[in-house]
Amino acid sequence: MALPRSVARFNRVVTNQVSRHVATILPGFAMVEHRGRRSGKAYRTPVNVFVVDGRYRFALTYGAHSDWVRNVVAAGGCTIVTRRRTVHLTDPRVVTDSTHSWAPAGVRTVLRAISADQYLECSPD
Repeated sequence: MALPRSVARFNRVVTNQVSRHVATILPGFAMVEHRGRRSGKAYRTPVNVFVVDGRYRFALTYGAHSDWVRNVVAAGGCTIVTRRRTVHLTDPRVVTDSTHSWAPAGVRTVLRAISADQYLECSPD
């Protein structure tokens, strides 16, 4: 089911403004740089990121219909800044996994609690 859109709107206005300052530095976080599908405008969205078997996974706590996810999939990739490194990602695909076995224990608990069963997976370029 993922989190409701009202929470997403609040986070975009409040929480994301705070997390922008640390997302490129802290482990488990990244800033996704992507372009709008129609506008071509550049966007930067703070996200949680995990590396599993050499691929980057993003928990989709708001579901696969979030604008940033749709932008990345439509473009065929994105760039992230994580732990002060820039990584180019390609081959984005949305995966459904209700076990959440790929996620760290604490994250797995939250994902199960909110029924966020999808993640976006990309390969480093």
